[in-house]
Amino acid sequence: MLAAAQPEWNMTIYTAEQAGHFGRRRYLMEHAMMKIRAKNTHLPLKAVPGHFATNHAHINYYIDMTTVKARQSEAEEMAKTLAGQYVNNTVVDTIVCLDGTQVIGAYLAEELSRAGFISMNEHKTIYIITPEFNSNSQMIFKENVRPMVAGKHVILLLANVTTGLTLNKALECIGYYEGILEGVAAVFSAQTEVDGVHINSVYSTEDLPDYRFYDYRNCPFCERKMKIDALVNSFGYFRQE
Repeated sequence: MLAAAQPEWNMTIYTAEQAGHFGRRRYLMEHAMMKIRAKNTHLPLKAVPGHFATNHAHINYYIDMTTVKARQSEAEEMAKTLAGQYVNNTVVDTIVCLDGTQVIGAYLAEELSRAGFISMNEHKTIYIITPEFNSNSQMIFKENVRPMVAGKHVILLLANVTTGLTLNKALECIGYYEGILEGVAAVFSAQTEVDGVHINSVYSTEDLPDYRFYDYRNCPFCERKMKIDALVNSFGYFRQE
């Protein structure tokens, strides 16, 4: 096991004139990035401190998972770490991917299959699927995908769990389509469990102890009239200039 390390800051130094030229928010997003590390992987995760808004909360760190989700080597390493958190008598038929984690999900299926995890599927392989959102922001599965959920043993994979609201929607969706939840896996989670469901995460607030999230009505940054640095979601961030 690797010892947990302190966050590593990008130490590039700019003059006040240069920082002013970039603009405070652009300077923050591009030059204040830090790396956080977990005890069970060599793969660092990138984070930026500031004032950010998600769909459900205001947060003080933007966790950048772009390369973890899109770069083959990082997605594979993340999948290996996640697979190590499950015992090999767990039955896995389907991995439901949220937050653009399909590449990680495919490697996770490969790792679980290689490790001898059981699949009840007739072809003895694991499905990797993702739900859609309807006009009411509810998660749904189309008719052609529903047989991959109904009666199947499901692992739910997310990039980030903060408030747990998206996770709750996903759990409701899987239950509605009669899936059998076998576990929840996440790259980063600010919670250890949501509504009694344990979350297996690679990174947690133990690795980023001062990570905080707030209801927008009780956000200390907003109370101090600090502008939002960026809007963030599973696709990335949009700077507020």
